[in-house]
Amino acid sequence: CSSLAIGTTTGYRLFSLSSVEQLDQVHESNEIPDVYIVERLFSSSLVVVVSHAKPQQMNVYHFKKGTEICNYSYSSNILSIRLNRQRLVVCLEESIYIHNIKDMKLLKTILDTPPNTTGLCALSINHANSYLAYPGSATSGEIALYDGNTLKTACTIPAHDGPLAALTFNSTGSKLASASEKGTVIRVFSIPGGQKLYEFRRGMKRYVNISSLVFSMDSQFLCASSNTETVHIFKLEHLTDSRPEEPPTWSGYMGKMFQAATNYLPAQVSGMMSQDRAFATVRLNISGQRNICALSTIQKLPRLLVTTSDGHLYIYNLDPQDGGECVLIKNHSLLGSGKMEENKENDLQPPVPQSYAATVARQSTVPSTSTMPGYSEDGGALRGEVIPEHEFATGPVCLDDENEFPPVSI
Repeated sequence: CSSLAIGTTTGYRLFSLSSVEQLDQVHESNEIPDVYIVERLFSSSLVVVVSHAKPQQMNVYHFKKGTEICNYSYSSNILSIRLNRQRLVVCLEESIYIHNIKDMKLLKTILDTPPNTTGLCALSINHANSYLAYPGSATSGEIALYDGNTLKTACTIPAHDGPLAALTFNSTGSKLASASEKGTVIRVFSIPGGQKLYEFRRGMKRYVNISSLVFSMDSQFLCASSNTETVHIFKLEHLTDSRPEEPPTWSGYMGKMFQAATNYLPAQVSGMMSQDRAFATVRLNISGQRNICALSTIQKLPRLLVTTSDGHLYIYNLDPQDGGECVLIKNHSLLGSGKMEENKENDLQPPVPQSYAATVARQSTVPSTSTMPGYSEDGGALRGEVIPEHEFATGPVCLDDENEFPPVSI
């Protein structure tokens, strides 16, 4: 969540998200028009591009050198691409291709997957846990979990009753969040076991299309956005373990009575009652428009980033202690000449309370690069992990030139 890539009718652009006030454009290319997929390997120079002109072809570039590393063509249109430092995954409607990112060799083809018209899939960014998740059924919310390192099926998770709409891993690949096409309930499962850990209710409105689902880097928060104007942020905590004993007030007494009553209600009803509500929310100025969210730490403070399909990046402050309504602090235009478009109401926003800043300063919300689980200078040999020799095969992909692999700018 330190970079932003956008595809446009003229090409693609890459931005660095290191500052709130200034939007830094890292690279712009107009060589390929109508780009609808652009995936950058973290902060490296490797970028994968797919255009509407050749929707069955994947082009891999080293954009700093301005060279094409390779290109691959597939039997049908490419719907999505996911990558980490170990694997590059290409998702078609009824098949998935797994490449070794060190030399781009095709390692595995998963054929005859259930029809996946949106190209829904998720790949763990932690290459030591290169788990891949994709729909295991076109009619129910079953998740197929695949181990991208061993190239074997890990398990299937019966996550929802209806078809899946969103999937995402946390930064370490130990948790997987999912939502169905109905969009009212979001569930979090342990990986690779598939046990249900959390269940969040986004709202009672039926058939909301969740377009973005993302964890914070420290896995404390989970953000969900949809085609409505509300963005929900949930806090992953066990309330019974983390909250102090409530004072003997009327509301506290009623809360305990309500909780006790759930023990005598049908499981379906009590489950709805015990689900956690949103910890923080955002009311966007637009609705019905596709957007993508990210929870990031910029200038040492937690932020919510929302990018909309009309070419704007909205940056909000997130209070990690009290939650509530997130405050819009910046609005950038992504389609201009790289210059920022200021939000006219910025000057009217009250200053951030000192207690909030102090709270954030006490919490290390994002671990340093050197201690980030799953990231190491040896390309993946972590804690004595045995990596097959072909993982280090020398090929056309030289990601460690200019000391750029694997740096992660947080």
